[in-house]
Amino acid sequence: MVGVNTSAPLDVDLALVGGGGAASLVLAALDRHGVRGPRIAVVDPVHRRGQDRTWAFWDHPGNELDPLLAASWHRVEVATPAGRRVLDLAPLRYAMLRSGPVYDRAAEAERRLGVRRIVAPVEALHDDGRRVTVRVGGDGPTVRASWVLDSRPRPPRRPGRTNWLQHFRGWWLESDAPVFDPTRAVLMDFRTPQPARGVSFGYVLPVSDRYALVEYTEFGPALLTDAGYDAALAGYRDLLGLDAAGLRVREVENGVIPMTDGPFEARPSPRVVRLGTAGGATRPSTGFTFSAMRRQADQVAAALAAGRPPVPAPAYPRRHRWMDAVALRALDGGGVGGPEFFDRLFARNPAERVLRFLDGATTPAEEVALMSSTRLRPMVAAAAGDAAARLRDRLHRGGRAASWTVPPPVLGDRADG
Repeated sequence: MVGVNTSAPLDVDLALVGGGGAASLVLAALDRHGVRGPRIAVVDPVHRRGQDRTWAFWDHPGNELDPLLAASWHRVEVATPAGRRVLDLAPLRYAMLRSGPVYDRAAEAERRLGVRRIVAPVEALHDDGRRVTVRVGGDGPTVRASWVLDSRPRPPRRPGRTNWLQHFRGWWLESDAPVFDPTRAVLMDFRTPQPARGVSFGYVLPVSDRYALVEYTEFGPALLTDAGYDAALAGYRDLLGLDAAGLRVREVENGVIPMTDGPFEARPSPRVVRLGTAGGATRPSTGFTFSAMRRQADQVAAALAAGRPPVPAPAYPRRHRWMDAVALRALDGGGVGGPEFFDRLFARNPAERVLRFLDGATTPAEEVALMSSTRLRPMVAAAAGDAAARLRDRLHRGGRAASWTVPPPVLGDRADG
């Protein structure tokens, strides 16, 4: 890492705006793919270190993330008031990754890649079609980049027809006695009291028999108060039969993730590409984000290694985004209950198929099987309502917005734009 504190312009081939999980995965992927030569800068007001978030995802074992994982499980549990179901995920696993090792690996990649890091906010981006001018606050230099990867949080281009939030609070609990089962995680526990509008569930990610992340999550249109989250977590702890006297809260995690069918603009201008949630990586129906961020990072690195523009593919197929919109509409309208919806998916399909669907990796034939698992009438009604709303939106906007074409790459072009 090379520090920069000068008013002279800094010319680079690639600027990463935002230095969180998405940018860290890009840096690690560039290093792993052996990308050398392009001049790279990271611009972010905070230099991320340590444990500030936890990601949970599923993948195949035996990859570059193995040494970074806090824990992984080949069996998970889904619980409803009607009973518990233990799912065998083979050949997949459910994995937990904390941010500290991700940031550490990104820092190692920065050193090997000779990255310039500017610890300052970005005030504006100006894309003239050939280069992007990154205006930096404070004493930071103006950055001129051939390409910008922007992972800063951004709202959708316009509000969706359904606009929910996934919001949660988790306690890292340490116990005096063995109380957790480290051989399996609780993926979704719908025995929690359900809100009047939305869905709630708890989950448990055990690192050992004495240490686990216990979390309460809601899908819905409104947030809780701090006291509300703590009360819900305490209630879930008691539901699990955990004795509060023998537990200590070592860390607290909070988060809010958009669940909306509003369109995220992955390409706001010719040479600015958005990653992470702002680039459509969050799955609207579940809030899962990490796997798509990881795919984006790998695609960016592979493209640069091959001399192509660093533009990843859409995070999810268009038909999956449509299915998510229909599911959100059905849940929001009350035609389908959240616990019933997810319980039927896992009860009537192999767990591996459901998880691949949530990652955007299923075939149309598999998706027909998944859709047939849900109650037909409310889903058909939601699909019809979604189609009518899309038509109204199209008429109101006066047609489809123009899309960007990919300009020729100029990585390595050192001319002053």
